[in-house]
Amino acid sequence: MKNFTISVHQTSNPKIIKFEANSFLTKYESFEYSNIDEAKNSPLAQQLFYLPFVKKIYVSGNFIAIESYDIVEWIDVQKEVSEQIENFLNEGGAVINTDKNKNPVTVYAESTPNPAVQKFVANKKLVAQTFEFISIEEAKLSPFATALFQFPFVKAVFIDKNYVSITKYDIVEWESITLELREFIKSYVEQGKEMVLASAAETLNKTTTQLDTSYETLDDTSKEIINILEEHIKPAVASDGGNILFESYDSTTKTVKVILQGACSGCPSSTFTLKSGIEAMLKEMLAGRVEIVEAING
Repeated sequence: MKNFTISVHQTSNPKIIKFEANSFLTKYESFEYSNIDEAKNSPLAQQLFYLPFVKKIYVSGNFIAIESYDIVEWIDVQKEVSEQIENFLNEGGAVINTDKNKNPVTVYAESTPNPAVQKFVANKKLVAQTFEFISIEEAKLSPFATALFQFPFVKAVFIDKNYVSITKYDIVEWESITLELREFIKSYVEQGKEMVLASAAETLNKTTTQLDTSYETLDDTSKEIINILEEHIKPAVASDGGNILFESYDSTTKTVKVILQGACSGCPSSTFTLKSGIEAMLKEMLAGRVEIVEAING
């Protein structure tokens, strides 16, 4: 049984406090409750609603956020609430009651433009952020990736919302290993095992707060580049099992550097895609400010 610990975190809204656990509480699903009746599927939320100052409860990932009425100050009650949540979890209380038979897990394999990469798509959300691991040492933050690296032919693992892209060594052909990998992934997800550690996003500077803080330090052109990549480029590369990240912008040389991940990394066609697609789009949309786009394989 997991030994839960709860830490208290302030938010930008003084009425809302975040109670963060050291392990995931939900399988990347989010829930919001405005009263005890709405919380019928959450024994923990129902218990918390008996506190007279609780107005709204949010449950997501590894935290519970509670909005209070004005009748109390959080500083006066947050310690007691934290202890209540911690005790509830450590006594085996359920955060969310789900019907395990409601949505059976399915996983199917897709080829990608990169012959060394295969995409395995699940009908369930696997992670909240993207993660890429190119060695078993890096994969320490992900029990799932660590397990995949036990296969001798696995070279790299990229995990996105509902799929995993696996890069193989040339020692085998996909026809020999696709079924084995598909069944392994399906079994892993069915058993509800941990995909990544709760601390992974923070360790890799991927939390919403960390990303927002980093974004705000950038110049206006860099922000525009990120927005263009998010809106116009990422959906297309994600469909091929890859990802693209902004690395830097040099206003003097008008050069943009991006990081290619997943199926995009090391892909024979990525240079063509980069020049004919991404570079052309940025040069057109940011005329006079962008001339060259350079790629770094993740």
